Amino acid sequence: MARRIAAARAAEPARKDGAKREESQAWTIATEFIGGMLVGGFLGWLIDRAAGSAPWGMIVMLLLGFGAGLRSVLRQQKKMDGE
Repeated sequence: MARRIAAARAAEPARKDGAKREESQAWTIATEFIGGMLVGGFLGWLIDRAAGSAPWGMIVMLLLGFGAGLRSVLRQQKKMDGE
């Protein structure tokens, strides 16, 4: 019985480390996706201010930022699947 308890306790830290790694990957994916959209929106806002083309610059750049964020998420997912 004592050996089984010791074996179960030895296996526990491995599960915690795996959970932390998965949580870290989830935060990375979320940050990259949101960051892509924010950068696209900011660049669109700058273009609109410089060119006086509001709101088209922001709309186009938000869509491009969304696409870049989605591409980053898919690339990260592919990387995770390979592990």
